[in-house]
Amino acid sequence: MKNQKLPMRNGVGVIILNNQNKVFVGKRKDNPYNKWQMPQGGVDDGESYMAAMKRELFEETSIKNIQVLKEIDGFFEYELPKDLVGIIWKGKYRGQKQKWFISRFVGNEKEINLKTPNPEFIEWKWILPDELPQVIVDFKRVMYENLLRNLKEFID
Repeated sequence: MKNQKLPMRNGVGVIILNNQNKVFVGKRKDNPYNKWQMPQGGVDDGESYMAAMKRELFEETSIKNIQVLKEIDGFFEYELPKDLVGIIWKGKYRGQKQKWFISRFVGNEKEINLKTPNPEFIEWKWILPDELPQVIVDFKRVMYENLLRNLKEFID
């Protein structure tokens, strides 16, 4: 099956800022390289983007205490590299079309717990926003650079 025939997965993502304007990233347990990403995931049928973002964030990090600063206009897309199409998401999608949010973490770091029922991350850290394009897998770099532009108003 040709890559272009597969649909894009409907998803969400969240940029979490701490009080020093650093960004939360997690190291995926299924990626053997030193690559990190922000929390993201799929949207269930009938679920709003806001509800999906909060659910995914909690499922991946146990974080509940956030203040949503902005729902970023439009959608952000990435295509999977050819070697991952047919493997990721049981082969149903060629990439993701995501709605992204910018949020502020207002809780205590003790609430961050990656040992969730279905863990996705094995480590987490706060990084400077400008480091984001360097830590992500190559096929998401352009999307992360575009997301970074939306973040400027909250960190400058």
